[in-house]
Amino acid sequence: MFITCAPVWKRWALNMSNGIRCMWMRGGTSKGGYFLKDDLPADETARNNILLKIMGSPDLRQIDGMGGADPLTSKVAIISKSFRPDVDVDYLFLQVFVDQAIVTDAQNCGNILSGVGPFAIERGLVPVSNDTTRVSIYMENTGQLAIASVPTPNNEVSYFGSARIDGVPGAHAAIPLEFRDTAGSSCGALLPTGNATDVINEVKVTLIDNGMPCVVLKAEDVGITGYEDRATLDANTELKSRIEAIRLKVGRLMNLGDVREKSVPKMILVVAPRAGGAICARSFIPHRAHASIGVLAAVSTATACLIPGSPAFEVANIPLGLRKTMSVEHPTGEMTCILETNDRGDVVSSALLRTARKLMDGEVFA
Repeated sequence: MFITCAPVWKRWALNMSNGIRCMWMRGGTSKGGYFLKDDLPADETARNNILLKIMGSPDLRQIDGMGGADPLTSKVAIISKSFRPDVDVDYLFLQVFVDQAIVTDAQNCGNILSGVGPFAIERGLVPVSNDTTRVSIYMENTGQLAIASVPTPNNEVSYFGSARIDGVPGAHAAIPLEFRDTAGSSCGALLPTGNATDVINEVKVTLIDNGMPCVVLKAEDVGITGYEDRATLDANTELKSRIEAIRLKVGRLMNLGDVREKSVPKMILVVAPRAGGAICARSFIPHRAHASIGVLAAVSTATACLIPGSPAFEVANIPLGLRKTMSVEHPTGEMTCILETNDRGDVVSSALLRTARKLMDGEVFA
């Protein structure tokens, strides 16, 4: 009788002893759980509570869950068959905070996106098409479209190949990602204030959103070289306090509201490249230094390099031509963005090379 009368989400929770079907995957330089939408409760509060338990949050070690004690390994993708024209699947990204009981959909994740195509094929949402299967993905967080090209020789997903990306050991199958119409996806405009530069707390910044809301500023303007490693940056509490004060001020300017408990905007500290790239960047996501740089944060950073007068433009090495291959150097290597521009210099499309690997397929318990 109790089960019959309980609210839907509570009835759902009572069946948790059976586990929840999921796939754990590395996508790009991130890692997390991939779920079919129908395998999780429809009620958002119930869903988020379960995901917190699955990851073991809030706890710095996430010892009682699947999370890896790092924002890069505490991520979730929720995928469903799409009923939108010319779209295969819908993808919702959720960032599960490590040390706080917060699950947020305030951003996309281009790294976790790398695994969405393979997952959709493996779950039968998308039929295999020849040796490469193109999967069109609607990113629910921002309402934008991405196309993933997934290797499918012998009519199945292959994770084996010769592609290497910095921040991931070994070689894997290449999964090119093409992004369309990403400008202003979260903030309403590529430059939400309409300015190439703004001055916040006496620091010159570019507020930009080409798939990921970012604040781009020169590393030297906040007292670092921009070539520090991740551990050094994370230990610099004075630096982190200073850039957080800037981040909190720009939230409303970027149409993001109060960002105190949000994972955006990302803070990108740039300096001239020194390994042959277009720009060197140190990314905060937003309270910890990134081991590399997020996919869409790299796109936004590369785009900032093309805006005359911006802090990034002043230190970048910008290639000629309408099609620009731009390497964004980061603490563990580089990420190459390919930006297509028009005659006015506007970025009209972007693409990157990622890889993914299936780590586990089965059931997880909350």
